[in-house]
Amino acid sequence: MLTFVGLGLFDLDDISLKGLRAIQDADIVYLEAYTSRLMGTDHAAMEQQYAKPVQILMRDEVEQHPEPILENARTRDVVFLTGGDPMVSTTHADIRIRAAEQGIPTRIIHGSSISSAVCGLSGLQNYRFGKSCSVPYPAKNWCPKTPFDTICQNLASGLHTIVYLDIQDHRNMRIGEAIQILERFAQEDKVTIPLYVGIARAGSPEPVVSAGTAEKLQSFDFGPPLHILVVPAHLHPIEEEYLRLFAGL
Repeated sequence: MLTFVGLGLFDLDDISLKGLRAIQDADIVYLEAYTSRLMGTDHAAMEQQYAKPVQILMRDEVEQHPEPILENARTRDVVFLTGGDPMVSTTHADIRIRAAEQGIPTRIIHGSSISSAVCGLSGLQNYRFGKSCSVPYPAKNWCPKTPFDTICQNLASGLHTIVYLDIQDHRNMRIGEAIQILERFAQEDKVTIPLYVGIARAGSPEPVVSAGTAEKLQSFDFGPPLHILVVPAHLHPIEEEYLRLFAGL
């Protein structure tokens, strides 16, 4: 059996009781540690809380070489931990498909997701979001424009955009860094993005939310990661009032 368990957004208290029981009953526990991270805890604390080893998986072990995970799941109870909700990432869906094709039973234990937390913290209505996008750190001779194009397409359709920020081994992209990248494309195309919403540490006791222009948010201190960015389309009056009350619009 292969069980996908969502850990939620921030720390060890976010997991559901059902998810915790699955870990306690598991023979092997894996932690996928690259699509998201719980900033309110660490690997050692997890192992202490669960009273068993937690094997960390990196990108290539999940996307390119998942065979050991699947082989163990043939005869043992395997739990695959992810930040947020397990099936938000297509990588995790791919592993579930592979398991099903090999006759390995699977189940999902959901966790709170940043995609819904963004709506609660910003007040932006969930049915008004279009396609999301991700902003990666630029590399030498490589800085993809795709996320900016996605934002423009959503704005043209009156839809908000969730912008996921790059997570790497030793750095996590900040809101100001992401806005700087997007504004460079906006200047090149002579496009104006009038409003951004930045959210830091969703799921923590004191998340930070701020709405405003690119200039305002680039100088705003959001504190430690993880950060996420939203580009809203035209606001409904309730959305606007919510942002005024809770995000300093």
